[in-house]
Amino acid sequence: MRTLHHFGVPVNYIREDATLNEGLKVWLTDISNSENKIEFLKFEEGSCLPELVQTTAHIAYTVPCLTTALEGQKVIFGPAVCDEHLTIAFIEEEGVAIELMEIR
Repeated sequence: MRTLHHFGVPVNYIREDATLNEGLKVWLTDISNSENKIEFLKFEEGSCLPELVQTTAHIAYTVPCLTTALEGQKVIFGPAVCDEHLTIAFIEEEGVAIELMEIR
């Protein structure tokens, strides 16, 4: 079962409240500062994330088991361990990127 976590919206500028994820080469805002659960993303040149993620908004869900959630899906990125508490992957559904997150 998926649980809505946030919406990711690519922008073409670095917001002053963004922090850089050096590994993914993307500036991210904290969704806890958004009433609408929006994460704004500004991608640096050379980001490893797929073009679909870099150019269109995505929906992010938490899942209880990422491995199970990815079965039979069109995986376009990951899984990638972000830290000891978070692993993410992106799939494509209905022509848009969907982020699946396993939070431990």
